[in-house]
Amino acid sequence: MIRHPASLPAAGVHQMINRQTRTSGRIGPQSASVNVVDLHDLITRLPDGAVLTDPDLLANYRQDWARDPGAGTPLAVVRATGTEDVAATLRWAHEHRVPVVPRGAGSGLSGGATAVDGGIVLSTERMRAITVDPVTRTAVVQPGLLNAEVKRAVAEHGLWYPPDPSSFEMCSIGGNAATNAGGLCCVKYGVTTDYVLGMEVVLADGAVVRLGGPRLKDSAGLSLTKLFVGSEGTLGVITELTLRLLPAQPPQSTVVASFATLTAATEAILSITGQLRPSMLEFMDSIAINAVEDSMRMGLDRDAAALLVARSDAPGEFAAHEAGIMLAACEKAGATEVFHTEDLEEGEAFTAARRFAIPAVEKIGPLLLEDVGVPLPRLGDLVTGIAEIGRRNEVTVSVIAHAGDGNTHPLIVHDPTDPDNTERAHRAFGEIMDLAIALGGTITGEHGVGRLKKAWLPDQLGPDVMALTRRIKDALDPHGILNPGSIL
Repeated sequence: MIRHPASLPAAGVHQMINRQTRTSGRIGPQSASVNVVDLHDLITRLPDGAVLTDPDLLANYRQDWARDPGAGTPLAVVRATGTEDVAATLRWAHEHRVPVVPRGAGSGLSGGATAVDGGIVLSTERMRAITVDPVTRTAVVQPGLLNAEVKRAVAEHGLWYPPDPSSFEMCSIGGNAATNAGGLCCVKYGVTTDYVLGMEVVLADGAVVRLGGPRLKDSAGLSLTKLFVGSEGTLGVITELTLRLLPAQPPQSTVVASFATLTAATEAILSITGQLRPSMLEFMDSIAINAVEDSMRMGLDRDAAALLVARSDAPGEFAAHEAGIMLAACEKAGATEVFHTEDLEEGEAFTAARRFAIPAVEKIGPLLLEDVGVPLPRLGDLVTGIAEIGRRNEVTVSVIAHAGDGNTHPLIVHDPTDPDNTERAHRAFGEIMDLAIALGGTITGEHGVGRLKKAWLPDQLGPDVMALTRRIKDALDPHGILNPGSIL
């Protein structure tokens, strides 16, 4: 059975598929009915200029990067400047049963920040404070800061915030927490949830709670911080995060290897991860290699079926030792070319090439983008299976991956003006999700479920876990006003 994500945009970075019902919980996109007096009441509760109602301005907040054409038109956008603004907005929305869609930088890839008709878009983009404590190696940050800005601020104290999505220069730290974002170094250092020690969160009724704090060990009570990280704004709105920091990352040694087959590349990946934990282990297939080479002219092997970029940040002479292990693993798997460099700038150039893969492939045509993942032993089955799905449906599917942790990004290129091509692309999209689930994997490794992938969530989680998820949602948001239509 073929299922479809929320809806199909005419264009944009990420293409969705036929519309499905968004109504969730107690509030649906068409259920809010708020008069001018009520909106005036909201405006009086907030600082001057915090509430936007101009239609031209509202249009900029209707969609995230998923570009959902079925996005509603919000009643207003609230640009909060602090926790008090968020609490006041949610108290008002709770009183009037108005849906609220939290929004960070709008860079989400799963339709999780899609506006609903008659609702409020609650933007945290103006919440940008940060305080760094080098003694406890923590940072207290507001959600509007970009990931890159957090990295730069803590680097001034000789510290490092590891999670690094490819979009780290444009995605917000609040959005990272909402989706439990990952990145290139997560194979060794983990994802966002591994660095959230505490938070301040505003619940659906406007109540403000503080969870956790700057303590590396804390077993008091339920682990509620973990509940809110990755909840995509459906349980509460995060207004402050206490982040764990590490000492600055050591210089990295880089290994680059080309392979004639996908199977050889995945064999090398499993050999490397079976012996050590690299600081990065990334994969690009032939389509991505050629797309990147078209733009960057780095001398990448255009005939290769796959390219691995691996790095070690082990201290001192151990980096060279780990690089030697990775070199030997690639050679044993049949690499056609292996390259090793200790030069930092040269290594960063290959990392930048991998980060550029999605926009490079997008130059071929609009994309349906996924982030399915599987246990590492099944990575080869996933990668070769995706290639077969592309061939069977006669669509171009490129695969890039955070290969060291089994998280892939299939990029389905299609022509939205061609109905037949689009239908085949949609079919491939669904088959890739089904394949990941069949291999014991996940429909999303780091982008979140949002509206794009929620039709597949029951197949992955099963009815009991879906029912438990609904019970938690109903307990924290009994009127269903928080991000209706996302996840559930």
